[in-house]
Amino acid sequence: MLLAEQHIWVFLGLSLLLFSLASPYFLTLNNMSNLLTQAAFIGLLAIGMTLVMINGEIDLSVGATLALACALAVGLQSSIGVWPAIFVALCSGAVMGLINGTLLALSGMHSFIITLGALIGIRGIVFIYTGESALMVEDFSYTEIVEVYLGPVSLTALIFLGFAAFFQWMLTCTKHGREAFAVGDNAKSAHEAGIRVKRHKVINFVLCGTLAAIAGVLLSMRLGTAEPNAGKIWELWAIIAVVLGGTRLQGGWGSVWKTVGGVLTLAVLRNGLSLLNTPNYIELMVMGAVLVLALVIDKVLGFGHSK
Repeated sequence: MLLAEQHIWVFLGLSLLLFSLASPYFLTLNNMSNLLTQAAFIGLLAIGMTLVMINGEIDLSVGATLALACALAVGLQSSIGVWPAIFVALCSGAVMGLINGTLLALSGMHSFIITLGALIGIRGIVFIYTGESALMVEDFSYTEIVEVYLGPVSLTALIFLGFAAFFQWMLTCTKHGREAFAVGDNAKSAHEAGIRVKRHKVINFVLCGTLAAIAGVLLSMRLGTAEPNAGKIWELWAIIAVVLGGTRLQGGWGSVWKTVGGVLTLAVLRNGLSLLNTPNYIELMVMGAVLVLALVIDKVLGFGHSK
């Protein structure tokens, strides 16, 4: 039963073993460092998605929110400066999350519909703001911010792991975290027990949007540019990582640490397939198969349902 509950780490271990045997370049320090950095962007989205999905909701707008933050962080630098631009970009994520959560609380509609609309609307705003073309960083000191490394681990990866540790602590050791599980498990019973269900959902949507914005700012620093298509379909990768980690789609169960395992498993698969020069469509097929396999095993064995 312990093996079943820790399934994502088994998947990750097997993936590491497979690609280490298939490519001599896979387990090199440089490749592992790059893999962890690349995983951080989807990872930040996935942490926020975990919070929302534990509540029994979903946020399809995180990829578009990332793109908006990315565009604002780069586009506003020439007029208001680097750090004010970063602040505005981060606030944009919180505001988008607040709008999503508030609409959910007031309308009673399913978050799938609300955030699907937000995805389309925010992406449209990004295209209008950027003029449908990439924005380039003018002050290259901006890109140097993420060039800090602790040994082989980049600042971007450290930020991802730091947020993972914080939100795992929040879910397990704070009142908000514990009540989030109750809301996702049975919102009606949670309300009758005196838990402010709508407030919990709004807070988690704000956190989700903020984490997406952080990912957007970090991405713009790494690339030195802001593409209007940045983060396209990344919400799907984030959802796959969360599900691989065992968070239940219906809500009530989940773990940020296991989401990290899901993120790293996806990163290993994508990186390993890339090293083997696998065509993109094969990569997508493998990712889809892994997701279906995880859902089937989860349904049959019922693991992943622990905090």
